[in-house]
Amino acid sequence: MIEFSHVHKIYNEETTSHALKDINLKIEDGEFVFIIGDSGSGKSTLIRLILGEEKPTSGTITVDGIDVAKLPSRKLPQYRRHFGVIFQDFRLLKDYSVYENIAYAQRIVSASPKAMHRRIPKLLAMIGLEEKAKSYPPQLSGGEQQRVAIARAVVNGPFYLLADEPTGNLDPANSEEVINLLQRFNSTGTTVIMVTHDAQMVNRFRKRVITMHDGEIVRDIQEGGYDNA
Repeated sequence: MIEFSHVHKIYNEETTSHALKDINLKIEDGEFVFIIGDSGSGKSTLIRLILGEEKPTSGTITVDGIDVAKLPSRKLPQYRRHFGVIFQDFRLLKDYSVYENIAYAQRIVSASPKAMHRRIPKLLAMIGLEEKAKSYPPQLSGGEQQRVAIARAVVNGPFYLLADEPTGNLDPANSEEVINLLQRFNSTGTTVIMVTHDAQMVNRFRKRVITMHDGEIVRDIQEGGYDNA
């Protein structure tokens, strides 16, 4: 479980401009949560705090009982192995093939070649790209690149999947395909937290919707649509 308790985040102490204001939030294991809001509303800051990339100015953030802000730097890499992260700009290694991009994530955790050969082809089949294992990112469409990025994020079996605007560069058809993939991994027990500004897309998928504005949570709707707020 992820829990925020009275979390404030201030980037500029002189202006006391809040990126987050008194955030109280619980995300249970196995949930699929959309976090929606305009640019600058605090969505991405929330993700960075969960990953330990930023520390709260005040308040506590606990993930599976771990106080993230108190983790020493040397323990952060091990902690982050619980997460898979997906970005809007894919962040694939352009000089690595599709297979090698996914394998790179496995090498970071010292997976054996045998484990890679067993796991990666299954993932490629799941995302419908088994025939493009030897292709390189520039040879793929945006939707295909994002599917590879998803496979790379889940290859090590993370407990949590954090997706920061993963459909921001995609057309509606590819966006829906990405969400369907995320739902598929969520159905196996992975907690999915997806940041987006696309209210129309959120309405097509009846999930929990957290709406942020000016650093605050202004709505939290269980298994609803943005329009129901």
